[in-house]
Amino acid sequence: MEELIAKRYVNALVDSTSKKDRADFSKILLGMAEAFSDAKVSEMLTSPLVPNEQKTSLVLEGLGADANIKLVNFIKIIGENGRLELLPTIAKVLKQAIQKETNKYEGVVTSSSKLEAAELKSLQESLATYTGGATIKLTQVISDLEGIKVSVEDLGIEVNFSKQRVKEQLIDFITKSL
Repeated sequence: MEELIAKRYVNALVDSTSKKDRADFSKILLGMAEAFSDAKVSEMLTSPLVPNEQKTSLVLEGLGADANIKLVNFIKIIGENGRLELLPTIAKVLKQAIQKETNKYEGVVTSSSKLEAAELKSLQESLATYTGGATIKLTQVISDLEGIKVSVEDLGIEVNFSKQRVKEQLIDFITKSL
């Protein structure tokens, strides 16, 4: 439900701003979303005991005095409607809208060893072909996973090659053929 409401606000923001402003707003809102992970901030913004005006002024103070007037007005509208707790969701939906608009996405490669730049580039090119030309920037995360996992969440792509999975499939194939 939160995402549906956030999409309405993001659609209004997208319709009334330029590409550059949207990119700037996205960075700012993603930074604010990180602040919401703090328990005290989150509690204050979700508390029914704190008036919406006070919540809004707190968020606006975080923007600074030289903030874009459209972003200030956007946050005021969200605050007036008692929806400031949706700012992290709005930030996520806005980032997705920008990625869709620019056809540039971010993904994660998880493996036990560091991949070389050429291998990472090859994966990005393969994904670009698979997605019809989308530009995908992959970042690597080292973990204890025996194999490799590629995930581009905003496109719904997840590919996993692991030793354990291959073993399970091989055993399953052998048992079925007997």
